[in-house]
Amino acid sequence: MRRLQSVDEFHDLTEQKPVVFMFTAGWCPDCRVIDPIMPEVENSFKDYEFISVDRDEFIDLCIEKDIYGIPSFLAFNNGQEKGRFVSKDRKTQEEIESFLAKLPK
Repeated sequence: MRRLQSVDEFHDLTEQKPVVFMFTAGWCPDCRVIDPIMPEVENSFKDYEFISVDRDEFIDLCIEKDIYGIPSFLAFNNGQEKGRFVSKDRKTQEEIESFLAKLPK
């Protein structure tokens, strides 16, 4: 999963192909727990590009998008938000995959 480089890139990506942003931080223990499973999740959902967003680096973007807990996921396609899995709770692989499977195309 590649890292977001700028707010402009975020907005550009939301207008393009289906994308899922994973909001995370280096100090977040729940984020580190799901890091090892994310390559498998990405492999199972190849229709989406997965982008890692460092919460501390993009705090204004998090505020703009109401991301107040991490790890959290925000999905876009064709400029529209298609789904969000946002909370401060630890997420399991099954919960993440269930969220992704229910996203409208």
